[in-house]
Amino acid sequence: MSGIGTGYDLSTTTYSPDGKVFQVEYACKAVENGGLAIGCKCKDGVVVAVEKLVQSKMLVPGTNKRIHAVSKHAGMAGTGLVPDVRTVVDRAREEAANYLSFYGDAIPANVLADRMAHYYHLFTLYWSVRPFGASVILATKDSNGYHMYVLEPSGECHKMNGCAIGKNKAAAKTEIEKLKFGEVLAKDCVKELARVIYKIHDEKDKDFECELGWICEDSKGEFRRVPKEVADEAIALAKAALEEDDDMDDA
Repeated sequence: MSGIGTGYDLSTTTYSPDGKVFQVEYACKAVENGGLAIGCKCKDGVVVAVEKLVQSKMLVPGTNKRIHAVSKHAGMAGTGLVPDVRTVVDRAREEAANYLSFYGDAIPANVLADRMAHYYHLFTLYWSVRPFGASVILATKDSNGYHMYVLEPSGECHKMNGCAIGKNKAAAKTEIEKLKFGEVLAKDCVKELARVIYKIHDEKDKDFECELGWICEDSKGEFRRVPKEVADEAIALAKAALEEDDDMDDA
């Protein structure tokens, strides 16, 4: 065998001499190769957006979603390996349903985030499994308000006001940091996130779809996809802003 991870990347139970678990790093690399996913906690809720890269023109538009509802009061936006994202979403749905069945109430945001972080981490502990090559943004609501968490392949879980995962996440974070968290309304946040998706998009990946989801006062506290008319307006404004920037660069 040859390469940097020679002999140390065969399982998650093997550490390299400098203390790294290469399979976790490979999983993180799979996330970085996926489309950009961003989220923002705004004044009246949480908004998420995903850059869904279209690999084939034969795919039916609007299918193979990256944003999924977990329960009425929670949803996820994921990037990386799509089957892994779906597996994580299915597990989150089971956790939410089991909690509701046992306690008779919706699962609190921190409980769901902790349980999913443990589930992620479980797949970094045994040689017979591999880490998930996917990261997700968890947007949810409970009695304490609206919350947003980021779950990573290593099992790390962070509560965030703004976040970016996937391709070109560094540039996206720079744009998101300019937003005034806690002051922007959800409808305005949708426009801002759509603008970031189109601005950061790599021109090498020609075809993509911008998916938008939210849980806010406008959605009556339930996680839903952003209504088509609102999403279309945001995407149109994002395209116009991009063209304006291109014209200024050419001038």
